[in-house]
Amino acid sequence: MAHAQPQHTSPDSSIHVQDIETARRAEYVAFLSRHPFATDAHELGFVTGIREDCRLQTDHLRNVDIPLGMLDNDFKNPDLERYLETFRTHEPEIGVIGDAPTPDAAHRYVDAARELKADFPDATLIVVPKCYEAIAIIGEAEVPGTPLVLGYSMGYSDILANEFSDYADWRGQRVHLLGASPPKQWNVIQQLTQPTLAGDPPADIVGLDWNGPHKVAYNGESWSRDGWQRADQLSIRSTVRRSLREMRTYWEARGVWPITLRDRHGPAVREPDDAVWAATGGDIGEPDPLSGPDEWETCVDFDDDETYPIEHAIVVTYEDGRTLAYRSQTERDYVEYYEGLWDSVTEE
Repeated sequence: MAHAQPQHTSPDSSIHVQDIETARRAEYVAFLSRHPFATDAHELGFVTGIREDCRLQTDHLRNVDIPLGMLDNDFKNPDLERYLETFRTHEPEIGVIGDAPTPDAAHRYVDAARELKADFPDATLIVVPKCYEAIAIIGEAEVPGTPLVLGYSMGYSDILANEFSDYADWRGQRVHLLGASPPKQWNVIQQLTQPTLAGDPPADIVGLDWNGPHKVAYNGESWSRDGWQRADQLSIRSTVRRSLREMRTYWEARGVWPITLRDRHGPAVREPDDAVWAATGGDIGEPDPLSGPDEWETCVDFDDDETYPIEHAIVVTYEDGRTLAYRSQTERDYVEYYEGLWDSVTEE
């Protein structure tokens, strides 16, 4: 469909290869899900997060700390005030504020973004155009700190970006790709960044996300660079982890995966210096054959690989430099008493 082209600053007549490579290099690749999938995604370098009406579901795990890096909105039941309150509670680095199906909605979300930017100027705030006019309203908005990002709707969105706009309408904008598989996203990235006869500037691909592997894993399939593969022999967690590894490799090969990972939070699961329990010497990676004080057998489904013993552990670092793992507070008290470690804790 043809539209009047948005006005951009006049680009050079040719776009250099380096400009395209820079435009295609994302600042982050996000995977929004709960534990244990978010835990594995964090370890692989994905930005983790949730939709505002969901949780990371780590409350019952003592040794899992997943950063909430991205907060999506509940697009089927949007409530802007609720979203702003949730954003201020969690203070994520990235936020998808809402969808704008009309120009008035676009102005409303831009005003909300200004409100957040006053307190979080470095946050990456995304507003999703769902009509042609919203592209310019969002893209040209003046806000404190970093400019707003336009969400390019793909996947299961009720209104897809290609239904109301052409690729040219997004050139020169900061863009986040919402949903769809990596090959579909790669096609859009190429369309938004490759040279054109008119010399249009490439879009800046700020980020992208896709949660498909989580849903399809329950059907016994993992995503790969060669398409969907049967994974009946794997647990749900292992199936999703395989998909995440394939996704990262796919984006690395195309120069989209971030060179410098956005994560600054350390590992989601802390590991002790030795892969043994401090009190027993048993392997931290193996199920405990005995009924421990916390009765882990009721919490951990080892057949389905949903959680690991180390994720339930108490992991402590001491002044002498050692990091030890305990199955329970009782075991910790015992070891710290007999080794004189009670007053030498530096991190737990």
